[in-house]
Amino acid sequence: MNTLAHLDGAALHLAWGLPFAGILLSIALLPLAAPRLWHHHFDKIAVGWALAFLVPAAIVHGPAVAGTEFAHVMLAEFLPFLILIGALFIVTGGIRVTGNLVGTPETNLALLACGTVLASVMGTTGAAMLLIAPLIRANAWRTHVTHIFVFHIFLVANIGGALTPIGDPPLFLGYLKGVDFFWTLRHLALPTAAMALPLLGLFYLLDRRAFARETATPPQMEARDERLGIEGGINLLFLAGIVGGVLLSGAWRPGVAWTVFGTELHLQDLARGGILIACAGLSLACTRKATRVANGFTWGPIREVGLLFFAIFVTIVPVVAIMRAGEGGAASGLVGLVNQDGRPIDALYFWIAGALSSVLDNAPTYLVFFNMAGGDAERLMHDLTRTLVAISAGAVFMGANTYIGNAPNFMVKAIAEAAGIRMPSFFGYVGWALVVLIPLFVVQTLIFFR
Repeated sequence: MNTLAHLDGAALHLAWGLPFAGILLSIALLPLAAPRLWHHHFDKIAVGWALAFLVPAAIVHGPAVAGTEFAHVMLAEFLPFLILIGALFIVTGGIRVTGNLVGTPETNLALLACGTVLASVMGTTGAAMLLIAPLIRANAWRTHVTHIFVFHIFLVANIGGALTPIGDPPLFLGYLKGVDFFWTLRHLALPTAAMALPLLGLFYLLDRRAFARETATPPQMEARDERLGIEGGINLLFLAGIVGGVLLSGAWRPGVAWTVFGTELHLQDLARGGILIACAGLSLACTRKATRVANGFTWGPIREVGLLFFAIFVTIVPVVAIMRAGEGGAASGLVGLVNQDGRPIDALYFWIAGALSSVLDNAPTYLVFFNMAGGDAERLMHDLTRTLVAISAGAVFMGANTYIGNAPNFMVKAIAEAAGIRMPSFFGYVGWALVVLIPLFVVQTLIFFR
């Protein structure tokens, strides 16, 4: 039984969110204002912001409370998150799509459409990592390519993952809370299509225009003999193992748990972590080094994502505590806004859950709004179906609004930049989202959440 003290969200002032704001602003501004400082010292900056919360928390609330919160966020949230995205990064990094892929608008459209579908099968991280290398290789001869990888983040790293609990972490948390596995497929299929199809059409138009501006000769005009296929196919077995491990932890409930530093660790979750680590280890052992080299695989992107999200997970602790306090906390106005006269306002659930998912980790944000709507999976699935759709769609779709809305967003950015592709700045990317995504979110609201 957990008897250790936790932060009381109802007693926290909004000022406790300053370290979280600090890491977000550092990610947004320092690569532009001080690129050399950021490149060489982003790890120290990230740890510094984490300490900016932990040290005051230990002074004000006591070392036991700060230690309990740190242990909980590490054991229950950050490490499972890192193990999942790390395993997908390693395994998909060993799968190489071979062949004479040439970055024409038709080829790029096909790759993005394929990735959008695969995102719900292997997760947004897995699909984004699997297809980033073929996209980079196919378009290496082109000059105007930034939009390709922006749409890759929109579609493959976010929107495509809305159809199953495997697709995106918020939906997996809903699955663990009792939402049926196929509920998302039945109820989010139309909202997902209403996002994905216009985005794919817009991408094709933009890519045709960019393609017409290219001056280089497409490599398809040269003699090349690599055949279309899959190299490192054994990793597909390890990928299936990862999916199986995730499904196991949701379906198998042996009722065995241990309490470590105030955090309950369930046997099914430890088993999932062990399976994922084993799949990653087998992938490293069984994949030829040449395959990873040809894929442009390096440890830099996962290191950067791990360190930055370490700081985000730690500094978000008081923010989530305040939100979970509901009407008794500093965010009480938010609770009253989304529920009026005891009835949920679905459009506001969609927009506010989505807006917060753009800057907070979308998994805990989903849980907060899931609980605001009552927290009863059976009632949400049947009596408040549209409310649960609004929460799910907001958390998944609007994770695409910023680089930090979903972990694979930052990974795609890091891998593309490592390949020499110029990606938008933090605010430049937000500008893309404002122009391209927000109008579609308005359409979503008018069609599904009025």
